[in-house]
Amino acid sequence: MRIADRELGRPHFSGRGFKLPVVIVLTYTALLVVAPLLAISWGAFSSGVSATLREITSPDALHALKLTLLLAISASGLNAVLGLVTAWVLVRHRFRGRALLNALVDLPFAISPVIAGLMLILLFGREGWLRFLPDALGIQIVFALPGMLLATVFVSLPFVVREVMPVLSHLGTEQEEAAHTLGATGWQTFRKVTLPAIRWGLLYGISLTFARALGEFGAVLVVSGGVSGMTETATLFIFRSMDDRNYAAAYSMALVLAVVSFGTLILIELLKKRTGQRR
Repeated sequence: MRIADRELGRPHFSGRGFKLPVVIVLTYTALLVVAPLLAISWGAFSSGVSATLREITSPDALHALKLTLLLAISASGLNAVLGLVTAWVLVRHRFRGRALLNALVDLPFAISPVIAGLMLILLFGREGWLRFLPDALGIQIVFALPGMLLATVFVSLPFVVREVMPVLSHLGTEQEEAAHTLGATGWQTFRKVTLPAIRWGLLYGISLTFARALGEFGAVLVVSGGVSGMTETATLFIFRSMDDRNYAAAYSMALVLAVVSFGTLILIELLKKRTGQRR
C-alpha cells in the first residue's frame, strides 16, 4: 500500500504523526462547539422540561422567535439575489473600482454590528441624512421592522458573495459560451448551465446567511429599540431574560436558535450527499 501511494504520488500518513493533528482538532472542536451546546442544554433543562416548555411557548418568546425567523428568511432571500449578482459582477467583469467593491463586501466583517446599527440611525433617524426617505415612502425605518431588516441584511451580506465567487471562478466561461453558441439566451444559459454548477455554493452561502441572521444582536439592538412583544428578536429576548434573571427562558431560547442553525447546516449536507449518491 505504501509503495502504491509512492508510485501514484499520493502522500502517505501513518503512525503518531497523523493522529496528533486529529486529536488536536477534535479537542479544539469539543471545547468551542460541543461544550457550549452541552452547557446551554443543561441550563435550559435544569429547571425541568415543563419549565422549559412554559418559557419557550410564552407570548413574548413566540413573538420574538417568529420575528427572528421572519428577519432571517427575508435577509437570506435578499442576500441570495443581491449576493449572487455581486459575485457575478466581481468574477465576470473588470471595471474601475472593482477592487474597492470587493473590499466593501467584507465591510460587515470589519466593523462592529453596533456601529452598523448606529449608521442606520444616522442615515434614517429623525435627524439623519436620508430622513426625507421614510417620510416620502410613508413608512418608519428606524425602531421598526424595515430598519431591523436592513441591519440584518447588512451584517449577513458577505456570506453568499464569498461562497459563490470561488465556484464561479473555477467554473469558467467555456460552458456558458458554448450555450450561447447553440442559441441559448442569457437567462436560459444561467438557468440551465450556471445555476446548477454553483447551486451548492449558493446554498451554503444562504444557510450561513440564515444562521448569522438568527444570531444577530448588536445591530438589531441599536436600530430596533428592543420593545418586548413588538421589536424584540430572539437574541434580544435572551438578553432581557438574562437581565431579569430568568435563566430558564434565556437558555431555552438559546437552545432553540442553536438547534435551528445546526439543523439548517446539517440539512444542506444531507441534501448534497443524497444528490451525489443519485448521480
